[in-house]
Parts: sequence; C-alpha cells; structure tokens
Amino acid sequence: MDQSIRNYLVVTGGYWAFTITDGAIRMLVVLYFHMLGYSPFEVAMLFLFYEFFGIVTNLVGGWLGARIGLNLTMNIGMAMQVVALLALTVPDAWLGVAWVMAAQALSGIAKDLNKMSAKASVKTLATDCSESSLFKWVAILTGSKNALKGAGFFVGAGLLQWVGFRSSLAILAAMLFLVLLITVWMLPSAVGKMKSKPKFIQVFSNIPAINILSAARFFLFGSRDVWFVVGLPVFLYDTLHWQFSEVGAFLALWVIGYGIVQATSPKLLKKRRQGQGPNASSARCWVFALALLPASMAIALQQGWPAGQVLIVGLVLFGIVFAINSAIHSYLILAYSHHDKVAMSVGFYYMSNAGGRLAGTVLSGWAYQTQGLVGCLWWSASFVMMAALVSLALPSLEQATLSESP
Repeated sequence: MDQSIRNYLVVTGGYWAFTITDGAIRMLVVLYFHMLGYSPFEVAMLFLFYEFFGIVTNLVGGWLGARIGLNLTMNIGMAMQVVALLALTVPDAWLGVAWVMAAQALSGIAKDLNKMSAKASVKTLATDCSESSLFKWVAILTGSKNALKGAGFFVGAGLLQWVGFRSSLAILAAMLFLVLLITVWMLPSAVGKMKSKPKFIQVFSNIPAINILSAARFFLFGSRDVWFVVGLPVFLYDTLHWQFSEVGAFLALWVIGYGIVQATSPKLLKKRRQGQGPNASSARCWVFALALLPASMAIALQQGWPAGQVLIVGLVLFGIVFAINSAIHSYLILAYSHHDKVAMSVGFYYMSNAGGRLAGTVLSGWAYQTQGLVGCLWWSASFVMMAALVSLALPSLEQATLSESP
C-alpha cells in the first residue's frame, strides 16, 4: 500500500474514533443532566466553554502543529479527550456546573486539536493528488466524521441505558486510549511540521482568500447553530411534545445524513472533470441557495403550516445544502493554503468556524427565549446572507495563488 494512503487511513481512523467519543459524550451529558433536573437551556449552556475554547485552540493549535508536527497535536488532542472523559466519572456530588463546564472545555480543546490536525494532514499527505482527488479525500474525511458523530449520539445513549453513566465514560476512554497508542506507533513524526519555526503572529493569515473564506465560515456555522443547538430541540420537546429520546434520535439521524451528503458531495457536484475541484463560484452559488431555506421555513411557520412537517422537510433540505456548502469550504481552505503553512491556515480558518458556533449557540438561547423558533430562523437566514455577501469577494484559486505572500 502507498505510504500516503496508509497514513491517510491511520489519520482517518484516529479521527473516526475520536469523533464517536465526541458525539457520545455530548449525548451522555445531555441525557444524564436532563435526568438530574436541568432544563434544556441549562444543559445547552454546559457546552458554552466547549465552543469558546475551540476558538482559542484553533488559533494556537495551527501554530503549534506547524512547530511540532500535526501527528503530535492530534495525539495530544486524543490524550486530552481521555482525561475529559475520565473527569466526568467522579461522584454526583462533584458534578456541579463548574466541574462539567471545565470538563467540556477540555473536551472542546481536544476536539479542535484533533480536527485541525486531521484535516490539515490531508493536504500534506496528498501532495501528488489532483484537485478532484484532494476534494474527494477531504469530503470523505469530513463527511464520515459528521456521520460518525451522529452515530456517537446513539453510542452514548445506548451505553447510558446498558451500563450507566460512569461505566460508559470509562469504556469510551479505554477505547480512545487504545486508538491513541496505535496512531503514535503508525504515524510518521514530522507530518505538517514547518522547516522553520513560525512566530505566533503568523497564525493570523496574510492570504486574503483565507481571511475571506474564514469570515464566510463564521456566518455559515453561526446560521446553523442559531436555531439547531437550543431553539430546535427545545421546540420539539416543549411545543411538539416529542419525547427526549425522540429528539435525540432525530438530531442524530440528521447529523448522520448530513455527513453522508458531505462525504458524497464530490459526486453530487460533478466538478471532477479534468481533475478540477469546486471553486469560488461554487461557494457563492450554494450559499445563496442555502439562504432561501430558513427564510422559507420561517414564513411557513408564520403562515400557520404544520410545524412538524415544516421542520422535518426543512431540516432535510437545509442539511443537504448546508453539507455541500461545508464540503466546498473544507476543500477551498486546503486549496488556498500553501503546503508548508497548511496547519496555521487551517487553524485560523477553524478558529472562525468555532467563533461562528459560539455566536450561534449563545444567540440561539437568547433568540428562542425572546422571539421563538421563527425568530431563530430569521436570524439563521440573516447569517447565511452575510456569508453569501462575504463570499462575493472570494478570488479564484489562480488569483489566490498569484496574490499569496511569500
């Protein structure tokens, strides 16, 4: 087997294992603390530091990966996740809000270290690939991650029912620790490391295309989380009177479907002729299409259409178009990045991604409380339109290459 393919499979396998624990720990915390009497909004706020520290981690993580190697930052992320899982196995008397938020902060740092490392590694491992092959590799890695995060929801809920909260966490920690040992053994030591030691100030990209794409990413992911994180599950639970297990299963299936679409987006886009991947015009076209969906859902709800049908159909369509948008962005950040600087470029880009998730999470709670789900959807539409307007400034790959600073 070709060495680059072997390394790609190892990176992907490690990313998959981590992602299952990431989805499982979220579901374990949601279900367990709901059983302890926390409201849905209070449960959502337990993840506030998880999102906040993602911003910091992506900013610092890209710089760190360029200095010490992406394989090492990926393994550090796995080790931190093992610690975060074990931190929640303490007795109930210790499981206060501060302790859980601290554990979730550690898990958030771990997740973004792992994600940044895995995605940046694809660029370094695929040095001889055409644009279409790079797009395919990135789409498979990203899409499968999202599908497995949804599967992690099922794993977390199933383990909670079968063996209880603490035993579930211990099983997940043991599994991930075993995968950590395998990746330490199998991956080369210098993946993604720059030949010269970059200064910290270099984490702020001097490539206009990356800055524009990062701004678009901020609004894109804010548009999802502004109604998906708090507004949607609380609405399903309180207004439509779904059981909590039904809410969790529905969201898990949505994430799995979203991941499948993302993984198959190269075929859906049909842009692989002559070795080409998607370009800036692809990003603009699909983000404008996305803006129509939350606005249409808000109008339908305002007109009194059946809320359950509107949300199910709307979520399916939103998931498909959003997944394609995300896949195009994930490809473009690697295509815009120089091989030697990919870790810092991806870190800066995912800092914006985490910032959008944080803004969406906080705004989701406030908007739902003051304006209801319709208000959340209008905020979502506004965020997508901002992403669309920013995307108008995206240069072509050829222009970005010519304007890249040395």
